[in-house]
Amino acid sequence: MNIILASAEVAPFAKTGGLADMALSFPVEWKKFGQNPIVILPKYGSIDVYKWNIRPTDITINVPMGYWTEYGHVWYGKLPNSDVPIYFIENADYFNRDGIYGNPDEYHDNDRRFIFFSRAVFEAAKALNFKPDIIHAHDYHTAFTMAFLKSHYRNDPMFDNTAGIYTIHNLAYQGWFNPQRALDFASFGSNDFYPGSWFEMNGAVNAMKTGIMFADKITTVSPTYSAEIRTQGLGEGLHDVLNSKGPELIGVLNGAYYKEWSPEVDTQISLKYSENNLDHKRINKNRFLNEHNMGEWNHLETPLVGMVTRLTDQKGIDLLMELLEDNLYHNRFRFTLLGSGESRYVDYFNYLAWKYPGRALIHMGYNNTIAHKIIASSDFLIVPSRFEPCGLTQMYALKYGTIPIVRQTGGLADTVFEYDYENQTGNGFSFLKYSVEDCAFALNRAMDIYSNEPHWAKIRQNAMRCDFSSARSAMEYLKVFNWALEKLRGI
Repeated sequence: MNIILASAEVAPFAKTGGLADMALSFPVEWKKFGQNPIVILPKYGSIDVYKWNIRPTDITINVPMGYWTEYGHVWYGKLPNSDVPIYFIENADYFNRDGIYGNPDEYHDNDRRFIFFSRAVFEAAKALNFKPDIIHAHDYHTAFTMAFLKSHYRNDPMFDNTAGIYTIHNLAYQGWFNPQRALDFASFGSNDFYPGSWFEMNGAVNAMKTGIMFADKITTVSPTYSAEIRTQGLGEGLHDVLNSKGPELIGVLNGAYYKEWSPEVDTQISLKYSENNLDHKRINKNRFLNEHNMGEWNHLETPLVGMVTRLTDQKGIDLLMELLEDNLYHNRFRFTLLGSGESRYVDYFNYLAWKYPGRALIHMGYNNTIAHKIIASSDFLIVPSRFEPCGLTQMYALKYGTIPIVRQTGGLADTVFEYDYENQTGNGFSFLKYSVEDCAFALNRAMDIYSNEPHWAKIRQNAMRCDFSSARSAMEYLKVFNWALEKLRGI
């Protein structure tokens, strides 16, 4: 199959979350399975073209926008350690800015930026003479590719047998646009927008609804999340829309890219290790703490709880704000965090670092090397999310023998299973009710197993033997692609 993956994020070029990791790993796996994928990404100003050997082509594309035409210049590179081509759409007015979406409130013209990019995907494919069997779009940023495929390009011989797959990574971010602006940019008429139309939600253009309604198949990033978003409580107002698609909505669990996220091959940690030499994990912990002047108080005997996250309401930070300080005060564990986000949470964690030096180690922003070191050095990883479509950090933690403590929701429920002392099964600790008490109880159970043999050895062994690889997930997507093509072609 010829596959176009269109995304606003692709690691390592542009990343804010798990979308970028998936957009990197799946095309690499598809290539191994004999498919022919390409990736298309905006050329953001922050991308280091020299580091990644990205170079301009001689291709300039004409991109229809309403009654006028705009232009994009195509650049070329390859996904790291692969032969998968990645093409970058350059338009300095739209993409030569700080970050990807604008922080904290997003850029005011994200409607125009991402409608332009979605249309540019088709024009780039034509210029490259790449006839796709599949266009795989992600989240609201590329949702309009699904609408364009079924309208403006429906009769184009390059796309007349192309199926559209739309993946929801996080239903909370839907892309609410002014209808007059958005439909003008997308070259749809006012007659296409009315109450209940495929574009309309509460009087606005809803990009995510657009992607859902026009796609041949809709996927989301875990089986549990696919069930949760069909309910009023977690459907973010789109539960009826999703239920109307019936079996076309499929939950496919995301996967970890073990070529990067495995302690046996990780070059960013102090010492590689496996389940057969966990003493090396102790050395990673020791060196990490000493690097940050946290080497007193028999530090190896105190559990280290890590967290790598965006600091948003979704991530359950308010639960930790009720728990962490008392535990740090009584030296029950040490805590390390890498994150960025809402100022109230940033201020809280900076306060902890100030009040408990040597016990709370806080890194603000995102640093890939520090993320690897926290995952490898910590004894536990805590992910107390209010909701979590999939989550990848808990999958990474399992592979590193770092025991997850999670709320039982979304992909967390599909990957972390409560340890059973009697049968010595399970790979972590979880809680169902979103409450401080239940979170604290799970945290206490985790502390009780630390260095408690044979259970401490067994739970880490169970964790490291889990297989949540991106290769398995990529194969599931190929099944979805084939189902979509069979539906499209009436097979």
